[in-house]
Amino acid sequence: MGGKDRCRLGSGWLWVQEDVKDEDRAHTGEETGNWPVIRRLLDLTWRYRLACIRMIVFHFVLLGLTVLSLGMTGRGIDYIRHAISVSEGRVPPPSWPFGLAPPAHWPPMAVLFLLGGIIVLLALIRSVVTYLNNLNSVRLTQQGLVVDLRAAVYDKLQRLSFRFFDDKASGTLITRVTSDVQNVRLFVDGVVVQTFIFSASALTYFWYMFRIHRGLTLLSLTVWPFIALGSSVFSRKVKKAYRKNRDLTDEMILGVSEQIQGMYVTKGFSREADAEARFAARNAAVRNQKFLIFQFVTIYGPSMELLTRLTVLGVLAYGGWLTFHGQLPLGEGLIVFLGLLQRLTDQVNVLTTITDSVQQSLTSARRLFEILDMEPEVRSPPQPVRRRLGGKIRFEHVSFCYTPGALVLEDIHFEVQPGECIGILGGTGAGKSTLLSLIPRFYDVTGGCVFLDDVDVRRLDLDALRRQVGFVFQESFLFSNTVAANIAFGRPEATRGDIERAARLACAHEFIQAMPQGYDTVLYEGGGNLSGGQRQRLALARAILLEPPILLLDDPTAAVDAETEHEILEAIESARAGRTTFLVTHRMHALGRMDRILVLHRGRQVQWGTHEELMAVRGPYRRAARIQLGDMLDVSAGLGGSAA
Repeated sequence: MGGKDRCRLGSGWLWVQEDVKDEDRAHTGEETGNWPVIRRLLDLTWRYRLACIRMIVFHFVLLGLTVLSLGMTGRGIDYIRHAISVSEGRVPPPSWPFGLAPPAHWPPMAVLFLLGGIIVLLALIRSVVTYLNNLNSVRLTQQGLVVDLRAAVYDKLQRLSFRFFDDKASGTLITRVTSDVQNVRLFVDGVVVQTFIFSASALTYFWYMFRIHRGLTLLSLTVWPFIALGSSVFSRKVKKAYRKNRDLTDEMILGVSEQIQGMYVTKGFSREADAEARFAARNAAVRNQKFLIFQFVTIYGPSMELLTRLTVLGVLAYGGWLTFHGQLPLGEGLIVFLGLLQRLTDQVNVLTTITDSVQQSLTSARRLFEILDMEPEVRSPPQPVRRRLGGKIRFEHVSFCYTPGALVLEDIHFEVQPGECIGILGGTGAGKSTLLSLIPRFYDVTGGCVFLDDVDVRRLDLDALRRQVGFVFQESFLFSNTVAANIAFGRPEATRGDIERAARLACAHEFIQAMPQGYDTVLYEGGGNLSGGQRQRLALARAILLEPPILLLDDPTAAVDAETEHEILEAIESARAGRTTFLVTHRMHALGRMDRILVLHRGRQVQWGTHEELMAVRGPYRRAARIQLGDMLDVSAGLGGSAA
């Protein structure tokens, strides 16, 4: 897929810019400036334009109702003054809209009740429109944009390659899917929509004020250049503060996540106080950074409001003089003007919120677009090969590195025939797990080729390939679901009979039946209500249920007792029939059952052959076997037994 990739988002498409250079990625922040991010946020807003237009229309109606209500209040005041001084004739009657004056024979109280009724009716209409506007806003943001954007980010996370997750902490990703999405939606309803509303409201109030008196309007405009300057300074100040706050929040969430997962270690070493101190320090850092932002906001908002309040003094002085000399009506003139000026002052608070929301949304948008722009490193070719694999595997001078220049595997070359069982032996960091991960294309090789049935794995359809490879990881993960659902994770359509058959092959059926609800027992998070051996056997059953032609077992007996190890090895023996199997292990009695054995040392292939062949020559395999044999003799002697 060239050029651009795209994720489904609401009624349109959220375009993801895949063709930008690495140095121009969104996460580089300042290098690309704000405008590229703003353009993409505007494109996102356009996808929800109908709901945004409805919000703007509602606010126009509310704006009109506000102006009408103020006008009616002013006319009521002028009418009272006119009625009081009617005998003297000093106060002219108020002007009525569209010439719809009440009948001359109506008593003053009837006219006042009419005006009061109109004001109450306008308030009722305003309440209904406000309710409809709030309902539309919730549907736009929380039920529409937020849900769709989270789904788009989560969908992209599912399609990204393993390398992306290798250097990304889970806490950071959780923050991006949750709070960052909420901050991005602020751009739609808190920036774009509110900017339209602010502009329309300010222009309407200015126009109405200008109609009342030009001189008073020009007087009230004198502070706006200072407001614009203050907004510019405020925006620059809070930009870096919000970015720093996001980073500190990520660190705090990561610390909480790690602490929960490592609670047994913390309690086992009695380090609760240290854990509390670390969290307190991170929590305080977030608090202090937030307080710094609040300081900016609380200084900026009142300062801007103070500037606008200064105009009230001038308006009262000049407007009072005009009213006193009969050049400006008290109700429809000065009081309505002051009411409009108050509404205009409220718009300064809206401007503060908009400026604040812009920085929040831009900071979070960069973090989200970093994910949405990330191109999966491993993907299916344009015209993939789809076939049922037979199980033949060939590594042809394979090299691999996670980071450039640091080879983890170097010049690996061997061939496995269908149905063979291959053991892999090597010390910590020798590259055993990495080698297995190249077969289902969790990563692509740096050099050389991996062939399955004489076809380069990079030519195979990725999903079809992985459905034909059963993988039991070194640390098996189980979901918070039933036992049956965990076993059937790769084949959700599997019948209960298929699930139980896989469990029997993995020597898991008996302990599952002994659980409170059997196969319907719900597991704790990560399978916390199971032992390590039980988790491994469920993982083995999950892999076997796929009926894959290739089975990869990454040290499944590492965390089990001798009896369970024997059962798992027997299960592997029965499951390997008709399958090409790789078993990573350091147990010699398990390796002795393998057809051939691959020995790795510091990423290089140092031995390859059968158990007998490797035992017949000097090398790391025979040395490891003698060490284990010596340990067994020592244990036997300590127990008072004998070994042949």
